[in-house]
Amino acid sequence: MAWGGGWGGGGAMFGGTSASNGLPFGGIPSELMTEATKLLASEPAHAPSNLTFTQRPSEKEHERLTLPQLLRAYPRWVVSGSLLVIIISLILQGGPLLTELAINKGMVKHHHSLAVIAICGLLYLALAFASALLQRVQVSVTGKLAARVMHDLRIRVFTHFQRLSLDFFTEEKAGVLMSRMTSDIENLQQLVQDGISQFAMQGLTMVVITAVLFTINVTLAAWTVLLVVPLLFALTVWFHRASEKGYLLSRDRIANVLADLSESLYGIRVVTANNRQRRNIRNHRHVVGAYRDANLYTGRVNAIYGPATITIGILGQGLLLGIGGHMVLEGQLNLGELVAFFLYLNRFFGPIQLLVQQYNALQQGRSSIIRLRELLEIPPAVDEVADAPDLPTIDGRITFENVSFGYHPDHLVLHDVNLEIAPGESVAFVGPTGAGKSTMAKLANRFYDPTSGRVLLDGVDIRTVTLRSLRSQLGVVPQEPFLFAGSIRTNLGFGRTNITNDEIEEAIDVVGLRELVERLPDGVDTIVHERGQTLSAGERQLLALARAFLARPRVLILDEATSSLDLHSETVIEKALDRLLEGRSAILIAHRLTTAQRADRIVVVDHGGVVEVGTPKELLRAGGPYAVMYNAWLQSGGRDSTRADVASDDA
Repeated sequence: MAWGGGWGGGGAMFGGTSASNGLPFGGIPSELMTEATKLLASEPAHAPSNLTFTQRPSEKEHERLTLPQLLRAYPRWVVSGSLLVIIISLILQGGPLLTELAINKGMVKHHHSLAVIAICGLLYLALAFASALLQRVQVSVTGKLAARVMHDLRIRVFTHFQRLSLDFFTEEKAGVLMSRMTSDIENLQQLVQDGISQFAMQGLTMVVITAVLFTINVTLAAWTVLLVVPLLFALTVWFHRASEKGYLLSRDRIANVLADLSESLYGIRVVTANNRQRRNIRNHRHVVGAYRDANLYTGRVNAIYGPATITIGILGQGLLLGIGGHMVLEGQLNLGELVAFFLYLNRFFGPIQLLVQQYNALQQGRSSIIRLRELLEIPPAVDEVADAPDLPTIDGRITFENVSFGYHPDHLVLHDVNLEIAPGESVAFVGPTGAGKSTMAKLANRFYDPTSGRVLLDGVDIRTVTLRSLRSQLGVVPQEPFLFAGSIRTNLGFGRTNITNDEIEEAIDVVGLRELVERLPDGVDTIVHERGQTLSAGERQLLALARAFLARPRVLILDEATSSLDLHSETVIEKALDRLLEGRSAILIAHRLTTAQRADRIVVVDHGGVVEVGTPKELLRAGGPYAVMYNAWLQSGGRDSTRADVASDDA
């Protein structure tokens, strides 16, 4: 009822007032509320989640990803499925034996017996019914097994994504990662649900049939094994090698397709604004064409393997029919045995054709396992040391001690940086683009580790403590704030759990969100869509500041928080910053000098190092790089000339 009431009210209000606010409909239509409420009432109770997250993977997660390793977690289901496969395989082989019995004991001369024929027919039907019933149970068992295994695998892959460092996501395309979570895991699900059981059943069937063929007639069985099996084995070895290459290539190229699609959709506004539709279609056609070529290659391999096995089977049966017929004429074999032998022989080649299809699924699943294994074996660049302690509550002293860093080892961005920020002090980093300002902030938050040197918080090397305890005391407001699909309330509380309504109301007032909240149809429960596209840049920035305020960080890092805003929005946000920075150490990365002047000290960063440090007045008196930047800013019409004049007079 909570869902029905909360969303229902939102839907009704959106329907009546959202148009005037420029927001799309985001609730449940009133005509669907009755059915939605019924659906909620029938929803079974779910046990609370007991998932826990640790930065360092467990011993089980360290195990190399293989299909047996995934299946070991559910031994009862694996054993049940295996027993069913064995029983079904044995039951299916009873038909030819009953046929032989009906011919030899009920149809041939001197052995006419309608009762024997009837009994054999009834037993045949009983076996067929039992086989169908058991196969239904087996499909249910393997389906449940696949669902559980894939659930665990999805959680494992997603958890690994949470552990990986920023450099991985910077270098890897989002679409490639999506393909690992979607198409690769779906391939595995199909393999576990149908492929393995069918592969095992058909393989076991061939083993059973081979044994039965030898019990019927050793000579014919030996001809079968010596003529047919070696050819099939050699063909299968070739198919394994050729198809593995094709399926691995196919997995890589479908990942490229999804990556190109994801990028085009995320950048659709830029595509439209620059009339890139035709060129995007042409580029996507090339990407899709490469995927098509990989599929054509695997198709050609299958086209060779499938018909070749059929041809070998037909030629083998023809030869064995000649040999068996001669043996009947010579009295070395009776008619019932020959019929039973060929019924089994047909069943011997039948599984081979099914194995061709299941082998395709096996190869696809195997290629997916390889790609997922490669992903899971990527270590995070920023990791915790074993048994790392929690960082105690800090005062906020930040120290860069002989810090050098490069995103690539052979190209350093920072060179031997030394800087100390006192507790409660706000420091603005200014300088040209690419000088290393944002890099220093990323090192302070341990998004990256220094190539050499140390970053200290209250004298503690941040590499020696847990990441959770470190980042729980650091707040980051990026230049482009990211809002998640959901309500404003959930976005505000993203950095903390169990936030009270009073705390949310306080944050709204502190950062100046009251006007926005009162204008929205459902206040803080209003739904914002993915990335907050229904809100303006200034509104998204205010929400990001409120989120940082609610996280109660000891140190605040603001990366170009006002660089993309209009003057009115910048004024509102600067007032919010004044409240937010009270009593906190802060790093302000600023291109606009209006933001930098609010800091206690300014650090000028250029050529990968700190070239000047001081208060705004001290730096103006010094006449160094900051004074040059300041004068250039004034000449370009810098905002708040009154403040600038006062600063100049004071200087």
